Amino acid sequence: MRASRLLYFSCLLVSAVRSRYAPDWASLDSRPLPSWYDEAKFGIFVHWGVFSVPGFGSEWFWWHWRGTQEPLYVDFMEKNYPPGFAYPDFAPEFRAQFFDPDQWADVFEASGAKYVVLTAKHHEGFTNWGSAESWNWNAVDTGPHRDLVGSLGSALSKRSLRYGLYHSLFEWFHPLYLADKKAAFKTQEFVFRKTLPELYDLVNRYQPDLIWSDGDWEAPDTYWNSTQFLAWLYNDSPVRDSVVTNDRWGAGCACKHGGYFNCEDKYTPGRLPEHKWEKCTSVDTLSWGYRRDMTRDQLLDLPAIIADLVRTVSLGGNYLLNVGPTADGTLPVAFEERLRGVGGWLAVNGEAVYSSRPWRVQNENATVPLWYTSKGSDVYAIFLEWPVDNVLQLGAPKTSPASNVTLLGYPKPLRWMPRGPTGLSVFLPVLRTPLAVGWTLRLQGAA
Repeated sequence: MRASRLLYFSCLLVSAVRSRYAPDWASLDSRPLPSWYDEAKFGIFVHWGVFSVPGFGSEWFWWHWRGTQEPLYVDFMEKNYPPGFAYPDFAPEFRAQFFDPDQWADVFEASGAKYVVLTAKHHEGFTNWGSAESWNWNAVDTGPHRDLVGSLGSALSKRSLRYGLYHSLFEWFHPLYLADKKAAFKTQEFVFRKTLPELYDLVNRYQPDLIWSDGDWEAPDTYWNSTQFLAWLYNDSPVRDSVVTNDRWGAGCACKHGGYFNCEDKYTPGRLPEHKWEKCTSVDTLSWGYRRDMTRDQLLDLPAIIADLVRTVSLGGNYLLNVGPTADGTLPVAFEERLRGVGGWLAVNGEAVYSSRPWRVQNENATVPLWYTSKGSDVYAIFLEWPVDNVLQLGAPKTSPASNVTLLGYPKPLRWMPRGPTGLSVFLPVLRTPLAVGWTLRLQGAA
């Protein structure tokens, strides 16, 4: 009798802890964001697909060529490919013959990232896994003849990196989608025969920690059946307790509904948002996918990336930095160099980034631009330029005689003096070769 009662009350407790979410936004938006995501702060985005073969313009190549018929793309095809060449003819050249998922994972781990988001399917509809709903238009049936999604996932799991999957809800030229669109989205043939089966398959097969949804803007969430899918994802899926989602689940949902907010590509708020958010941006400032014609001046350099990361984290966001691999499966050296550079910076300054929280003041521009984060009772001031006189003026912190100031990566406490009721002057050490991308003060006993 006692054992039965214990089992009964245990079931009640589990039921109470794991409340079920209804398929409506009021309920779904009440779900707490799994803590791992906010603690991670930094992730890598990977745009990879058939668009990597032409490697020209952007990952929207097919649309610009055949959809809007932009002269730049039309001219490129006329000069470089024979008459009658169709976009699907690129697929056999998407071979990924040099793709080494362990090498990729090593680079991503060295970058200091805590999660990686791979394009499982972009708007072109080509799936990087063997989707049964994308017959002969997937990486197993053609091109690499390999499960790219699964291969990378296995490599990441060996390095304790979280795995996210990007999935486009729509496809530019899919006949079922175009038919639904023509019917003003009053029919849902594409959703129930293509989009949803693929989403369920991705979750059940790969159990991702994050679903990065996109391609939602032409139709409402009711067309996509988004709330029903998310209710299943949060209630009954194999990742119900750990999965994180973004906000692109239908026209009008961005910056309003979902797990965390992307709002728009390269979104940067002017002040501290009330809701958890993520900035996604790309090393290549003109494209998310690989471009054979990219030049050095079109790439973010390391100081710009560090400044962007610091600003994002100070404002409570996560930073998702994109790279575009080549069609043969290699990471361009310029991208790898940036990623390893970020990792080197985080190896010294990551204490101020990982698991940090926004402080009561986010930034100031006294001596040089600087941004604040906090962790427990410690306050971190990250400054992006070294003051010419080696004295850094901070206006916001309130100190006491017991306050202590250190420079991350430097072994000795720093000398400092209060400036008044708030603020302090910090006397920085004269470093022979100071890093040129940002430094961090740890303030203990400051408020």
